[in-house]
Amino acid sequence: MEDSEEPLDSQQLGLGEKEEESFRLHMVTWNVATADPPDDVTTLLHLNSPKNPDLYVIGLQEVYSGPLRFVSDAVFDDPWSYLLMSLLAPQKYIKVSSIRMQGLLLLFFSKLEHVPFIRDVQATYTRTGLFGYWGNKGGVSIRLSFYGHTLCFLNCHLAAHMKYASERVDEFEYIMDTQSFDCKRAPTIVDHRLVFWFGDLNFRIQDHGMHFVRICIDKQNYSLLWSKDQLIMMKQKEQVLQEFEEGPLDFQPTYKFDRNSESYDTSAKKRKPAWTDRILWRLRPKALPPDEENENKVGLDAKKLKQLEEDMEYPLKIRQDVYTSIMEYSISDHKPVIGIFTLELRKMYETPLVRLRAEGDWSADIDAMVVYSPLQPFPSSTWDWIGLYKVGFSSVSDYITYTWVKDDEVAFNEEVIQVYVSKEEIPVQGGDCVLCYYCNALKCIIGISEPFQVQASKVAIEEGMLPERINGLDKAVSGDDF
Repeated sequence: MEDSEEPLDSQQLGLGEKEEESFRLHMVTWNVATADPPDDVTTLLHLNSPKNPDLYVIGLQEVYSGPLRFVSDAVFDDPWSYLLMSLLAPQKYIKVSSIRMQGLLLLFFSKLEHVPFIRDVQATYTRTGLFGYWGNKGGVSIRLSFYGHTLCFLNCHLAAHMKYASERVDEFEYIMDTQSFDCKRAPTIVDHRLVFWFGDLNFRIQDHGMHFVRICIDKQNYSLLWSKDQLIMMKQKEQVLQEFEEGPLDFQPTYKFDRNSESYDTSAKKRKPAWTDRILWRLRPKALPPDEENENKVGLDAKKLKQLEEDMEYPLKIRQDVYTSIMEYSISDHKPVIGIFTLELRKMYETPLVRLRAEGDWSADIDAMVVYSPLQPFPSSTWDWIGLYKVGFSSVSDYITYTWVKDDEVAFNEEVIQVYVSKEEIPVQGGDCVLCYYCNALKCIIGISEPFQVQASKVAIEEGMLPERINGLDKAVSGDDF
């Protein structure tokens, strides 16, 4: 298979020199301590903000994973995913990818307009609990290409307790070393242009006594605690941490609280408050240019040379706009942390790989046809499919029906391909819909049609047939059957 991550040259696309554009990323990390979601997450997601993010990345830890719930969640969306999708779908966001390892959950949402330009989506996980055999601790990650720029998001839950700071670093290094991806441009986490590392990292405030810590918090003198924050201390001596950046901890420590209150731990253990919940990022270090005298660039291997050319032609910058904890949520003994970022980048491409449309009128009375045209080379396969979705769909799997591209192909030439859709698969009630082409090799949607109207079935109306939801479809059922 050809390398799906190879960006197309801008001159091939007829773009010339493009301006850099800004994209807003809203990140959340929250150890929810097995609690179900709160009734209102408006503040958590900044849903009332005048600046809507382009991307949401939400990392949760300790999502309830008891035996019965875990089996249910394997078949249906867990309560957290369901809530977030139901809130974000009406705002024209879809869940592009998610991964879960026991209580660790990572979700990636995008505005619909960006979805055809999010490619080669992959997810993986690493267990670190019980010597690597248990998934109560570890890391889950999602990697992808966003307009050609490789991004990786790593949600971790590391070892607890004050004395295990070095073990936490060892776990993080193990996760970084063991996770790999089927991608030539970025086969490991550190090969990505931009990496976000976040989660319940469990680093504590050492040396300072409880009384001093509480006074600093009460007076909002947070900076007096920074020098004894274990993560800040470890960054000074651990090479693996030094390339990661973090905004100032100008917010209240997020652990440990009494549930349903804003009071720190009043139990017999009286755990010392700490910034256990963090969001860090790493821009890939720029490849050093060759000596000016060395015109042939000898000494740079092919990979480094390609990275250098990419850095120069397609710059990527990051700015953190918000980094704070949110105190109003009290379902857990942790408070959530949000980070809002602006990504400035030059797109490597802005043409979808496929253009598709619904041919003619669509209804459950007649078989239908999809017409699509490949606009750029891509690794197509017999596992590619075209899905029919309601406008406002919530995720890639939220289709009404789908058809296999190769199996149901009825006519093609080099520029236009027709695919058959059975009338049995079209919703009886009709509605506003879109078509999406899903590429199995890239694990993503690579083309979305303009919205179109599926007409209500005239036959069903005339014959008194009533719609019944069966496997997500409005199937016609005779009124005599009720």
